[in-house]
Amino acid sequence: MAPAISLTDLVSALPNDESWGPPVSAETMVDGVPYAPYSKGDKLGRMADWNTEGKDRERGRAGFQRGYRDQQVYGAGSGSLFAVQVAEDESSFSVVDNSRTSTKTRGFGRGGGTVFRGRGQRGGAAARGRGAFQRVGGRQQGGDRYSDNRGGRGGRGRRFGWRDYDKPQRTRDSSVQIKPEWQMLEEIDFNRLTKLNLETPDGEDLDGYGFLYYYDRNYDKQPGAKTAEKKLNIVDRAAYNVTTSSDPVIQELADRNEATIFATDQILSMLMCAPRSVYSWDMVVQRQGNKIFLDKRDGSSLDMISVNENAADAPLETSEGNKDSLNNPGALSLEATFINHNFANQTVIENDAQKVQMAHENPFYSPSEESEPAASKAYKYRRFDLSLEKDEEPLNLIVRTELDAVMKNNISGEDQFVTIHALNEFDNKAQGSSGALDWRTKLASQRGAVVATEMKNNSCKLARWTAQSILAKADVMKIGFVSRANPRSNDRHVILGVVGYKPREFASQMNLNISNGWGIVRTIADMCLKMPEGKYVLVKDPNKPVLRLYDVPLNTFEEEVEEKETVEEEEEEEE
Repeated sequence: MAPAISLTDLVSALPNDESWGPPVSAETMVDGVPYAPYSKGDKLGRMADWNTEGKDRERGRAGFQRGYRDQQVYGAGSGSLFAVQVAEDESSFSVVDNSRTSTKTRGFGRGGGTVFRGRGQRGGAAARGRGAFQRVGGRQQGGDRYSDNRGGRGGRGRRFGWRDYDKPQRTRDSSVQIKPEWQMLEEIDFNRLTKLNLETPDGEDLDGYGFLYYYDRNYDKQPGAKTAEKKLNIVDRAAYNVTTSSDPVIQELADRNEATIFATDQILSMLMCAPRSVYSWDMVVQRQGNKIFLDKRDGSSLDMISVNENAADAPLETSEGNKDSLNNPGALSLEATFINHNFANQTVIENDAQKVQMAHENPFYSPSEESEPAASKAYKYRRFDLSLEKDEEPLNLIVRTELDAVMKNNISGEDQFVTIHALNEFDNKAQGSSGALDWRTKLASQRGAVVATEMKNNSCKLARWTAQSILAKADVMKIGFVSRANPRSNDRHVILGVVGYKPREFASQMNLNISNGWGIVRTIADMCLKMPEGKYVLVKDPNKPVLRLYDVPLNTFEEEVEEKETVEEEEEEEE
């Protein structure tokens, strides 16, 4: 029988340059046995895994990884064998918290510390099969596989993008048909427009036309009160919205070379507030010599007033599945335009003995041809200087602005110019209302909340009204609250109240930067001045925040007008 070989002799027989580990010496020997922290219960695993720590840190849940569930740390069982006995008495100490402590990493990926308790998310109550599921309205329900908690993140608020997949895809039509012969010249993103800025001094008045009645202060009662409610009447008055190039006053000013750019306040305000627009719109830009005319075509959407254009849940088109014909965008726009026309005429005191007459008569009204009296309207033609220091010649703009009424100042007694507009409520429970409050119950007690909601849902419309008031240098802007007498009928309305604002202060409340609007106007003007004479069309993309400038033939839109006039003449002959 061969003699037994001890472990010490076997280790000492191996050369150090071929062995693994530290050299054997007396210092590493305990009773003739090499010292090493090991136990018989240890399992052999990887000798060295440099990726383990990185994987654990990345995944944040290595203890639950399938490939590591049976792995043990090498040397874990040696603590009890080589523990040092402390001589001090520790019997007086006790562990207060004996729960397991672990370091949690906060993350948003798979296995992160933050758990999304949404629909079908891993780690949520639905995956573990325990707990109740909270639905909208606070009802509890168990046994469902999926949670219908639309608040997201444990019901603590809506998560961005939650259930966006089942929202209807909005594919709106363009306000004008883009024809094949049109050539696209420029494409401008709204992000570029919002960064523009041009400090422009206050404009100067060139001339005034028309007349103004005094505003009826009886409408300034506390909004929402029963005494403030009045029926909205149909007041037929002749009002005009003539395009720029057809205005005889602007044509005369252009012949005298008073400015380079000419526009109306409705067209100019749309351009200044373009980054707030959602619906498609278009305007015609005519370059004649060294002059630019910002025009609108017949039937343009610039003449209409939108409703809840900026709402998160805007009214649906009929093509998008909206079966309610009263509350689609087109019907609501017609209703809002009708309300504004009648509201402005009803809230003034028609007294010919007490009215403010401008220097000239209304340039568009002809008593011999009109069967209706002229509406209370004053047209002020004002000039603004858009020049820069580097410009060799001044760049001026003339705009035709409109005023609706005049009122006495309570302190000084002087006349103040007023613009009048109306917000309308169709049905706060219908699709498209986008969380609007009930005006009849909330307007008196929560007027600030109602106005804030309208600023959010109708940002573009209110910004345009404010810009028009500032362009006209109006002292007061009156905004009425008009609601349907019956939510299912759009032909009868009730005035719930009127609120007055100073245009500049209202602009700061809704974060409207007029200097940014002037920067947009100057940029578009520079773009068109670099191009040859001709006709151009500026179109807002119906589904993207983009403006596109097209070069179009000179007879564009003129053929449509001629065809329309021919059809009307034929219909009159048949009658």
